[in-house]
Amino acid sequence: MEQLPRKYLTRDEMMKRVARFKDLKGSDGGLPDSKMPGCERMLFNVIGFQPPQGIGENATSPVGDDAARMAAIKIREGFNLGYCKAKPGHGPEMHNHDTNETFICMTGKWRASWEDEQGKVDHVDLDPLDVISFPPGMIRRFENVTGGDPNTDSILMFVIGGDAPQAEFTDEAMDRLVKAGAWKPN
Repeated sequence: MEQLPRKYLTRDEMMKRVARFKDLKGSDGGLPDSKMPGCERMLFNVIGFQPPQGIGENATSPVGDDAARMAAIKIREGFNLGYCKAKPGHGPEMHNHDTNETFICMTGKWRASWEDEQGKVDHVDLDPLDVISFPPGMIRRFENVTGGDPNTDSILMFVIGGDAPQAEFTDEAMDRLVKAGAWKPN
């Protein structure tokens, strides 16, 4: 006997829950490291990602304030999904999340790095369809490490738990951004 409630949506209602990659609008700004050389990337907000409220200046939506307003599928159902498109050698500074963050390499090769208790950085390289999942509170970053043409973008998918997750750049990352002139503290 069925235990779960059923839900019925019309085709029009279901079509609001479809995102076509070719129609996604990305953002290359809205994060503290967006203007930092080597951190340039395009973020696509596919599902969810609403801007979190009442947080510090180095904390933001994981896709940044700009992309957070451009969700292709505007739902709050306990997770968020997006894509990062970047050239080789590009990725964000070290940061943290208050919820799980899972990466799935779609194209190219991506490096997922993390800090241990002593601040030592370790990493694993992901090939297409490989997955890594970071728990809340773990300092991490990702970078496109695809060989070949340095002007060819690769795509990384990310799934982040929660209805309004927060990302926070490390103090060291924020210091680098300020020293490079890429971020001005309030």
